[in-house]
Amino acid sequence: MKQQEKAPEVLFVGGAGKAPLSIDVVAMALEQARSRGMVTRLLSHPDDIPHTQRAIDLADSVHALEFTDAATAVAWSVEHAADDPRPRVVFTGREPALGPAARVAEALGAAGNPPSSVDTVMNKDACRTFLARAGFRQPAVRLCQNRQEAEQAMLETRGPWVVKPRVGGGSLGVSMVSHTRDLPGALDLLPGEGPFLVEEFVEGEEYSVEGLFLEGSPHVLAVTAKHKLPPPYFVEVGHSLPAPLPEHVGRCVTDTVTDALKALKLQFGLFHVELWLTADGIVLGEVHARLAGGYIHRMLAHAVPGLEMFGAVFDDALGRPPTAAALSCTRAGASRFFTPPAGRLVAVEGWEEASAHPAVVAAELRVAPGEVIVPYRHSEERVGALAVGADTVQEAEELVGSLVDSVRFVVEPAAERAS
Repeated sequence: MKQQEKAPEVLFVGGAGKAPLSIDVVAMALEQARSRGMVTRLLSHPDDIPHTQRAIDLADSVHALEFTDAATAVAWSVEHAADDPRPRVVFTGREPALGPAARVAEALGAAGNPPSSVDTVMNKDACRTFLARAGFRQPAVRLCQNRQEAEQAMLETRGPWVVKPRVGGGSLGVSMVSHTRDLPGALDLLPGEGPFLVEEFVEGEEYSVEGLFLEGSPHVLAVTAKHKLPPPYFVEVGHSLPAPLPEHVGRCVTDTVTDALKALKLQFGLFHVELWLTADGIVLGEVHARLAGGYIHRMLAHAVPGLEMFGAVFDDALGRPPTAAALSCTRAGASRFFTPPAGRLVAVEGWEEASAHPAVVAAELRVAPGEVIVPYRHSEERVGALAVGADTVQEAEELVGSLVDSVRFVVEPAAERAS
């Protein structure tokens, strides 16, 4: 017991969210921490605890905490550390917990990102401004307080435009408008009150870059190709990695992203950076100081043999030698989200066979007969996904496409849209 009490501890600020993807991410991270002999504690919102039993069962303890209040998270963590001194790692995979986690790490003297850097990347217009001033190409963006300011921004710039929240992810509240008459509908989609952004729509293929920090420096694991539904919404319905890019383009993407992360002074954990390849070069999109969604963590685990990305972060924070010397893709992965017709679900056919395929690395089905399927406007409305691993990205894309096509959603008309 004495040896266990001296074991390093990892605090998972925010614990797991209610979505299956969030639970799976935290479960993988917990397993990799426990395999290293670490004590694991979840700092979870009380509302999430009843819905995240799989993660809770893997942790040594769970503490009900309003983690989005940074002061509350810091106070609890400092008091806990005073009662139980030992080496600690502070980690989160959740967007709302990034700021509080950075402040907890700072208060404990643990490895972490500077809170000011996290604040910058979480504020989309602030990050745009910072990167533009640092010499990176960015979409033109205007911060607007109301419809009148948004209309003025549209009159002074070239469309089409993207209306989006200032803070957030998952494409929630994000839509494209081509004329001022489309603006009221776009504003109705915004979550809550407060300032919002009117941004230049970028013409180009969209990608993301996934990686982790080792000894304070960014290390790219893969460039991911995105598959999206057509505008006016921007819901991702698939990913492929590593993206089949020419070597010189991939190198330029990697260099641009690592330079941007260094400029932002991010230095800890995982990263997910979005970008477009345009006729005029690379345009950086949003920067996230966290892992990507879309079961990319499962695909990376297959594509990079020997990779334990969360464990690598924990080892690095504790000054331990890395568990794998080479972290690069030698295999591939692909995911697809189902895009069934809207209506009331009667049955799902072929799911058991498709999800049981030996190449499947992640399978999610979030709807049951009787529930209403709606046209997607953001990622939380997606009803399920399959992700596979293969030797090449072409094989992975062909396989996941055939598996998704083999699943049939039987629906009937529904009278109204589900909230």
